Amino acid sequence: MPDRLPFEAQNLDELRELAAGCTRCHLYKDATQTVFGAGPADADLMLVGEQPGDQEDQQGEPFVGPAGGLLDRALRDAGITRERTYVTNVVKHFKFTRRGKRRIHDKPNREEIVACQPWLEGEISANAPQVVMLMGATAAKALLGSSFRVTAQRGEVFPRDGYQVTATVHPSSILRMPDERRSEAFDAFVADLAGVAKLLQ
Repeated sequence: MPDRLPFEAQNLDELRELAAGCTRCHLYKDATQTVFGAGPADADLMLVGEQPGDQEDQQGEPFVGPAGGLLDRALRDAGITRERTYVTNVVKHFKFTRRGKRRIHDKPNREEIVACQPWLEGEISANAPQVVMLMGATAAKALLGSSFRVTAQRGEVFPRDGYQVTATVHPSSILRMPDERRSEAFDAFVADLAGVAKLLQ
């Protein structure tokens, strides 16, 4: 880990370069690489998930797996351009349990989230978005506190210094639902994104 703290970086490129060598927690030892955020440096909307998955770990880009495909579809339906959106995760390395040849997603713990928090704070500071949307309980609790409940408080808007924060479910949770519930859950996810689109107007 470089001696410089992440938030001393002047822009996203410098942050990304610093994060590539991150050893702030043990997750870097098994992950393929740091998966930093992606998108324009002046994006009005920042979407924050939990951590990279297997495909993201291999490709080095956030939200390029199945959850990313569902997110792309939901953004289109909500009238939001993905190319004008910055996407990232609270934790920048893939945490997993190995089962044979498969790597199964494992939820990051508080120590790992806290270790990665300066990177996310640096991304928000460097990007200066109008709205930060947190996707899933891990992301929501990282910025809104451990008492936050996505199921009860999704869509609520919380003002921060210079930007607004809201939360919704993680797209991967929709993919895990039974077929008969998935369409309704997807529509609710799109509705949350549509609410963000109104905040950006």
